[in-house]
Amino acid sequence: MRTLVFGLFSVLFLCTSCKQDDGLIVDDPVADEEQGYHMLLIGNSFFRPYAEKLDDLAIGAGFIDHSSDLIFRGGENGRPINFWNDAQSQEHLDIKAALDQGDVDIFGMTAGHEPDDRIEGHRAWIDYALQSNPDIEIFIAIPQIDFPASWDSLAQVNGFTSIQAYYDFAVNVIVHDSMVNQLRVEFPNTNIFTVPTGWSSKHLAQMKLDGELLDDIGLMGPQATSLFTDAKGHQGDIIRETGSLVWLNSLYGVDLSAFDYDTGFNTDLHAVAQDIMVNHDPDYKK
Repeated sequence: MRTLVFGLFSVLFLCTSCKQDDGLIVDDPVADEEQGYHMLLIGNSFFRPYAEKLDDLAIGAGFIDHSSDLIFRGGENGRPINFWNDAQSQEHLDIKAALDQGDVDIFGMTAGHEPDDRIEGHRAWIDYALQSNPDIEIFIAIPQIDFPASWDSLAQVNGFTSIQAYYDFAVNVIVHDSMVNQLRVEFPNTNIFTVPTGWSSKHLAQMKLDGELLDDIGLMGPQATSLFTDAKGHQGDIIRETGSLVWLNSLYGVDLSAFDYDTGFNTDLHAVAQDIMVNHDPDYKK
């Protein structure tokens, strides 16, 4: 189990409106100038692309008052526990300053943690956040496993037949059971949920293997035309676009099948992201 935890987390890891037409009520899957949330989003390079992209997507979906404070550091330094322990760092002070304003609706962090205490950093930040933001909601973004070239061997070493099974275990046992459930016990009046970002990488990688991508996408190379940009597994644009749509659905409930947004790819990334969220455990949705 320790090998599994280290391998997974070494890097870290509707809103609907209705309109009246001739007496009929028709669901409108994209909000019409709905009020957005003010978010505080902290994480590393496996978190940052989706946090940054969310600003444009949320406003494009009609949530004109959406805003966010974005604070990032690379690798393990972007985990909640590292942000918390580095009490003299500017990032630590910036996170506290944002929370001290008392107007944060949603606070998002990555799932990265220390093996001995998986929720130490999350617990500390939630406890601090509640002091000035008693109604705040918390989400934990679950990143992909790093080093994609080693996914198959990593899964086998840990007793799994596929990377999908390995990641499913990580999502449901490590993050949901061991982290979120414990945090919910400690903070029973706070909504704590997860965003399954990493499934974007798994789904698209499998689609490439199965010849189902409608774009000429390499496994590793330039960001614009590859799944991954380096051996570590930093994500290319096709994964970033999909993961950002996952965030939009998770955080704002937008029906992606009716969301008019051009991802720049022929592959139906809206459908991929929507499928990920349909299959996400409803007990851990917002």
